[in-house]
Amino acid sequence: MQRIRTTKERARRIDLMYFARPHWLRRWRFWLSCAIPLAALGWLCTMHAQGGQRVFSAGPLSRSHAVFTKQCALCHLRQAGYFQNVADKACLSCHDAPVHQASQTFTPTCISCHIEHKGSLQLAATADSVCTQCHADLHSREDSLHVAHSISGFSEDHPEFAGLREGSGDPGGIKLNHYLHMQSLLGPNHTRVRLGCEDCHRSPGRDKGAWSYAGVQLQPASSTRDMAGVRSSHDASYMAPPKFVENCAGCHLLDFDKRFAEEQVPHDKPEVVHAFLEKRFAEYIATHPGEVHEAVRFDRQIPERPALVRVARDAREWVGFRVEETEDLLWRKTCKECHTLTAAAGPLPEIAKSNITARWMPRAEFSHDSHRMMTCESCHTKVTSSHETADVLLPSITTCQECHRAQGPTKEFAEGRCFECHQYHNWRNEQRVKGTYDLRQLRGE
Repeated sequence: MQRIRTTKERARRIDLMYFARPHWLRRWRFWLSCAIPLAALGWLCTMHAQGGQRVFSAGPLSRSHAVFTKQCALCHLRQAGYFQNVADKACLSCHDAPVHQASQTFTPTCISCHIEHKGSLQLAATADSVCTQCHADLHSREDSLHVAHSISGFSEDHPEFAGLREGSGDPGGIKLNHYLHMQSLLGPNHTRVRLGCEDCHRSPGRDKGAWSYAGVQLQPASSTRDMAGVRSSHDASYMAPPKFVENCAGCHLLDFDKRFAEEQVPHDKPEVVHAFLEKRFAEYIATHPGEVHEAVRFDRQIPERPALVRVARDAREWVGFRVEETEDLLWRKTCKECHTLTAAAGPLPEIAKSNITARWMPRAEFSHDSHRMMTCESCHTKVTSSHETADVLLPSITTCQECHRAQGPTKEFAEGRCFECHQYHNWRNEQRVKGTYDLRQLRGE
């Protein structure tokens, strides 16, 4: 007959006090749980006594500070301790770090923006919240603000670029019609050419090849200098201002007399051009004295005006007549095609400065080199329809926002945080820092 037992009868067979009875496995588990933390604490104390510091690191340092990995005391000053925040004076011992604006009402600490022990990240890649803690509701020690009062982010309420705001214009003094230059033109050797953006605009740090429409070497050598007088410090980031000898001389010839078919006047100040003409005509008449008494016909380019005929008495007067005739043609027609000339007190005119803007956004960082995979017209959309020099052909902020936005969960956009274009420190006011460490100190040897 089958034996029937209740649940209570079966429960009586289970020893409910098993945990109170000694067992070798439980004994070893107890001692291990005590020994391992004690061993770890002893190892940390031993490393500290021997001077080792790497074990206290909260994580790898950035690439720029990786050499300090064994020298925690360089940043975590000894009086502060390893578990204290890094003081600003530790950073300022190597970095001058000038402030953003002299009129700012709040100066954040270094570590509030630059967070270490996060791996080989760029320390300048700060969060937007660091910038908007001031710029979302900006205050100044001065009475008025020269920048936007409230900016929460690039893709939110960032104002239009300054060069494109109402009332702004290109301050350049060169008469340039972009639309005309993008058409089919009569180029060198009377051939038809179609210019591209790269024929006039190049980055000096990357593009070192010959220009397609560069002219001959003009005389004197000083004429080949950069008339704009501006070069960007970021060679591969900004476009170098166009220069006549590299970008224009192939099509815009500076011929001045049929006697010098292979020569052109220098692209320089009127004083330099005047001296060049006097020298060349003086050299010519010295080898061709028979032409002194030939008549010099003026106003040959204006049929409606009666021609003025002069006959020189000597070589000096002949040179003066020829220089006067040539300059009349240059100032009235050749130079005036691109430059604005005004009458001066002397016989020579004054030429308005070119004022070619090399950097349109001086308070922001931009790199053409990083955007080289794109066509110029895709961003500079107004180039092909611009007829006036005063037109500012910068891309609108809406063009930039098509790619640069706040990162979403899918991360389908380019970086759009403040640090991408702006820096906090005004490095133009940076002072030289005198080093205080040697190699052994940096390496912890």
